[in-house]
Amino acid sequence: MEKYVIRGGKPLFGDIEVSGAKNAALPVILSTIVVGDKCVIENVPDVSDVRLCLNIIEKMGGKIDKIDKTTYAIDTTSVKAETAPYELVKKMRGSYYIVGAELGRFGKSYVGLPGGCDLGVRPIDQHVKGFEALGATVNVDGKHIEAECKKGALKANNIYFDVVSVGATINVMIAASRAQGVTIIENAAREPHVVDVANFLNSCGAKVSGAGTDTIKVNGVSKLRGCSYAIIPDMIEAGTYMIAAAVTGGKLNIKNVIPKHLESISAKMEEMGIEIEELDDSVIVTGKADLERINLKTLPYPGFPTDMGPQMCVLMCLAHGLSLLSEGIFTNRFRYVEELRRMGANIKVHDRTARIEGGHPFLPANVRAVDLRAGVAVVLAGLVANGRTEVEDIYHIERGYDDLVGKLRAVGADIRKVDYPDYTFQS
Repeated sequence: MEKYVIRGGKPLFGDIEVSGAKNAALPVILSTIVVGDKCVIENVPDVSDVRLCLNIIEKMGGKIDKIDKTTYAIDTTSVKAETAPYELVKKMRGSYYIVGAELGRFGKSYVGLPGGCDLGVRPIDQHVKGFEALGATVNVDGKHIEAECKKGALKANNIYFDVVSVGATINVMIAASRAQGVTIIENAAREPHVVDVANFLNSCGAKVSGAGTDTIKVNGVSKLRGCSYAIIPDMIEAGTYMIAAAVTGGKLNIKNVIPKHLESISAKMEEMGIEIEELDDSVIVTGKADLERINLKTLPYPGFPTDMGPQMCVLMCLAHGLSLLSEGIFTNRFRYVEELRRMGANIKVHDRTARIEGGHPFLPANVRAVDLRAGVAVVLAGLVANGRTEVEDIYHIERGYDDLVGKLRAVGADIRKVDYPDYTFQS
């Protein structure tokens, strides 16, 4: 097993390059199944969830060739339907995209229920609603999703989602790309990775329009073709390093970003008094000693992203006065609060709102990553705390952050990944 050992209290200075977006890479990679051809995908992040995706495709009969560190050739010509191994798909949330891809290409799918972070109730009812509207019969038991279009090819339809769902929007969009007719998806998610998947499908010959708005139109085609495509930069990784600069009182130039994707994050940080300079494809963040309290609620894009809530909570702990952080997406997002309390934070949670009394210094402690974003939040707190912090269960973090330790060390952080229980810290 491995853990992070951090000696905090050091400001971070320098350049950090952001990797490709995990939340775009997963559906793009899995949607190569619906393409049924060879695709070259660039700017792929080296994270465990991506490696799982590639492994799943290989187990299904696809061929994966690594061209360089961030580029893969993925040939799904020989992929067989209903062959995704349960022991792999249960380890990640994004595995449900296999259902949309298989339905679009083969008219049937049988996939294990997805895993991923425990963030509370995360139903797939909107996915099911969309697939059924396209003519599939769907059965969900305790372990699997089974879907089949018994009348042949999927048929286009108008679909209105009861709630905004990124996963359902992407999944139905993938399936509808090869349905007969024009599918209209209303109350669609607008996140940048929804747009990225639509752009990828269009590069393969699909006819998707309106991605990035709440109404998406998909004009189904009978066949798709392979393409070369580059994944967008990861806005959550970029936001995390923006917070790292701010909490440590340093200055970071965060490169390979799309500043527009970061607007909600930048706006809240600037409201706290942090200096942010936007360039064409980078942002420069300068930390400040005195931070103003704020109120914040996470919302679907273009609102403040739920995946940045835990990191922002760390910053709010350093502000003067009482800040309020409300979670508008997941019911179980605040599991990380107990870990921050171990480090001296004064946070009280009622229902889906955290009351954060700022001004209490972070203290070094032994903590654990309870999920992906919670894990990186305690890493940020460890960068602030004077002394040694140890973070266990780091496999959660490495599901979504490409070379976190290497990137932080390059800008002055004292952080190492070590094996344990054999590891003994040398003071």
